[in-house]
Amino acid sequence: MFASIQRGFGFLGQALDLARKDPDLLKPSLFGLVASGVAGGVGAIPIIFVVIAGGGADFTQYLLYALGALVIFAQYALAYVFSGMTAYLIYGRLAEGDGRLDRAWAVVRRDALDIISLAAASTVVKLIENTLQGRGGRRSAVGGLAASLIETVWTTATYFVLPAMVIEDLNLPQALKRATYIIKNNLLLVAVTEIGVSFVVGLAGFVCVLGAIAVGVGLFSLLAGLSSVAAIAVGVLAAGLIIALVTAFTSYVTTAYHTCLFLWAREAERAVSQGYSVQSAAVPAPLAAVLAR
Repeated sequence: MFASIQRGFGFLGQALDLARKDPDLLKPSLFGLVASGVAGGVGAIPIIFVVIAGGGADFTQYLLYALGALVIFAQYALAYVFSGMTAYLIYGRLAEGDGRLDRAWAVVRRDALDIISLAAASTVVKLIENTLQGRGGRRSAVGGLAASLIETVWTTATYFVLPAMVIEDLNLPQALKRATYIIKNNLLLVAVTEIGVSFVVGLAGFVCVLGAIAVGVGLFSLLAGLSSVAAIAVGVLAAGLIIALVTAFTSYVTTAYHTCLFLWAREAERAVSQGYSVQSAAVPAPLAAVLAR
């Protein structure tokens, strides 16, 4: 467990170094954060209107359910577009020495239908999870456990589906088959490093959020004597901006990690097909530095 966490910190450092050398790698995560916020705000407008105008009628509930599903779909689609760009930029950086935004954008446009199909599938999975969890007094411990398991398995699969789509130009069924094969044949490595990276990313995010709240409170305290309204606005905006940047960075790190794992699995398959051992396969530099620990 300790070794896994140590590797997680190691990869966090490698991801920071990659972004320092090629800042373009971070841009899709930032773009995605803005686009997701805009889509969420736009999607909330018809939902609020229906709630106010529709009352508690059954038709209103069905309409709200449909609108909610559309918002979830839009959020997934945007997240996958920009995560796909990040995956291709990582691939470009490691394979060609440069991650180019124009190429990454061209690739996600090429794979637009595949990405949309993945977003649709994730929306269905999310709705199933919500149904299993139930609401209010109908919540079930068994249903919640099943929903959590489905979420973990599907989320892990999508981390490998996206690289398969944008790097190998596979459609959804082919990419799911590819992701399943990679996870099944590298289950121990995926599981061990996943725990470490997830823990470290979560811990770093938590610490940064606490820091953001502290900054917001500090700015409020400094400005409260001048104007309470301005103090609240500045404090909230400062904290919100820091949290948004942390969210974008954690998204980048997670995508970078799984893309490196995917690229390593490809090299391992190529080595075996040529009669060499898995150990002889070239490991992407950021991942090699971590696995060597």
